[in-house]
Amino acid sequence: MMRIFLFLATNVAIMVVISIVFSLLGLSGTLDAQGINIDLNALLVMSAIIGMTGSVISLAMSKWSAKQAMGVQLIEQPRNQTEQWLLTIVAKQAQQAGIGMPEVGIFQTPEANAFATGMNRNSALVAVSTGLLQRMSNDEVEAVIGHEITHVANGDMVTMALMQGVVNTFVYFFASIIGHVVDRVILQNERGHGMGYFLAQMVAQIALGFLASLLVMWFSRYREFKADAGGAKLAGRGKMISALHALQREYEPQDLPGQLSAFGINGRGGLSKLFMSHPPLEERIAALQNIR
Repeated sequence: MMRIFLFLATNVAIMVVISIVFSLLGLSGTLDAQGINIDLNALLVMSAIIGMTGSVISLAMSKWSAKQAMGVQLIEQPRNQTEQWLLTIVAKQAQQAGIGMPEVGIFQTPEANAFATGMNRNSALVAVSTGLLQRMSNDEVEAVIGHEITHVANGDMVTMALMQGVVNTFVYFFASIIGHVVDRVILQNERGHGMGYFLAQMVAQIALGFLASLLVMWFSRYREFKADAGGAKLAGRGKMISALHALQREYEPQDLPGQLSAFGINGRGGLSKLFMSHPPLEERIAALQNIR
């Protein structure tokens, strides 16, 4: 909860500073002179509500959504040695990382993957695929679990959700201003919101959202290096490097759906490195090898 409070407090401070900067630059006066009468402070607050609401709801529902999307079967009473071993490893690493015992589950897919999610670092979910258990050694699986436990301990789910909310806030804010400029200045619409406003705002949201995703993906890649280092600390650097090498040997691993891809272990990424949620595996291996 403290992480959420501090992050929200920081965002409020950013909004206050931006509001002051707008006043000092006379942006409101400039827009008024063009016939664009916008209460920038009110728009900023409305944008924050719109931008943050979806992210907060998504975060609150993350465990439930993950269980439904991936068909995760929780291990409540171990049915075999593998399930008992998983619970033991997760409990051991959770204690080392200083977090509460997460729920532990398995989802059916032949690809080697795993993810962690949850709104609270003391009430998270760690799930591994059947493919991971079949294709990796116990040492490698232990390292992968350490990677996911580190995501939980670092509060990455909360940070990523709130960061996405902030990005959404400013995308909506500037897209709305662009919509007003097009509607009032270019199309000379003097009454209400015309079709030009809605079309321009929609196009601007798509374009700005595309650019904003670069920032989100950059942070996601940075976070992966931290999770790898944490996995190496919990399970051993050799085991973490071996697990990443095992992922390299996978033939076209399947991505996790939606936002879960940012919290998985393999993460292939998109069209280029700029749009990848995970750094290339060779870079992650090199980073671990360079740890002194």
